[in-house]
Amino acid sequence: MFLGMPVAFAIGCASFLFYLFGPVPPAIAVQRIVSATQSFPLLAVPLFVLAGHLMNEAGITERLIRLATAMAGWIRGGLAQVAIALSALMGGVSGSAVADAAMEARILGPAMLSRGYSRGFASAAIAVGSLITATIPPSIGLILYGFLGNVSIGRLFIAGIIPGVLMTVFLMATAWAVAVRRGYQAELERPPRGGELLRAVWESKWALLFPLFLIGGIRYGIFTPSEAGAFAVAYAIIVGMLVYRELTWRKLVQALQHSLADTGMIMLIIMFSAMIGYMITMERVPQNATAFLASLSQNRYVLLLLITAFLAVLGMFLESTVITLLLTPILVPVVTRLGIDPVHFGVVMMTTVTLGGMTPPVGVAMFTVCGMLDCPMEEYTRDALPFLGAVIALIVLMIFVPAIVLVLPNLLF
Repeated sequence: MFLGMPVAFAIGCASFLFYLFGPVPPAIAVQRIVSATQSFPLLAVPLFVLAGHLMNEAGITERLIRLATAMAGWIRGGLAQVAIALSALMGGVSGSAVADAAMEARILGPAMLSRGYSRGFASAAIAVGSLITATIPPSIGLILYGFLGNVSIGRLFIAGIIPGVLMTVFLMATAWAVAVRRGYQAELERPPRGGELLRAVWESKWALLFPLFLIGGIRYGIFTPSEAGAFAVAYAIIVGMLVYRELTWRKLVQALQHSLADTGMIMLIIMFSAMIGYMITMERVPQNATAFLASLSQNRYVLLLLITAFLAVLGMFLESTVITLLLTPILVPVVTRLGIDPVHFGVVMMTTVTLGGMTPPVGVAMFTVCGMLDCPMEEYTRDALPFLGAVIALIVLMIFVPAIVLVLPNLLF
């Protein structure tokens, strides 16, 4: 990976050596690659990727920007608040932090710079704010974690709602504090009147109804999380073509092309990672890891903090999808044996590893936003520290107060 080889092939080459020189024949490696693709739950990944791109092309995003401006534009640090509120709204329709960060950098970034915001602050608000998209359902990271760890994807989706809302509040409070210190003004002169806010909500109703349909459909057994992806695609096409009339055939083809590239990359990594999963089981890695962690401390909160710190460091160097695919099969059995709810751990893990995408040295969301806004890495890092501190505070809170994550799934399931 450090030599610049594509991640999927770096994983594939390293894994294949085990089969070439290890106790099992190399033919098993090929079988593992093929069997990884024969999975019904995995259908959710390409379908939600496509749904996210379709909703960006269908005019849904534009209406959500107007709603986010009405909701948060009157607070100090106006456009930064709009960017964070938009990430929360996009969380219900997109599922990809990097896609959300790129879209906001393209649309809101230039406007923020023209209003006098520093490049570092604008980039940090957009990049770290996009983390909310990866927490609020439907999150692609949570789908992968649920599939690999054999954890209920429906419960994981519901579990992400309260942490996502809290993250929005924490980040908006941080943006307000920085804006007051630097003298950044609000975008709107006053809070919206009831009628204005209702009008913005009504314009965005089809986008806002989608997560409710999604969660309601999964909860009442109308469709599985995998089938929910197909529902999301159909919903985006119907709303884009028949309701808003903005999804043209050209835009549809464009969304398909982007989805094809994203899905190809994710599926290659999943296929080659399957070899590691089999290898880990054969070498009894989960059992040995459990024994090692249990020898460090008997306190599950201490163990959870240690695992989270390890994931945070790893997230600085590897993409969140890669960490999820490599470590979920190892860590889920470990935390389960230590008495930690895998749903609780899943939300903590995905928040932590996705945060790595917003931090130096190799954060994907960070590079995307900084590249588009021409922001130097040093300036981004300095201005991102308050936002990163707010997210880390929330992760620690989730570790010590599991009810934040578990109260909704326990009520609904």
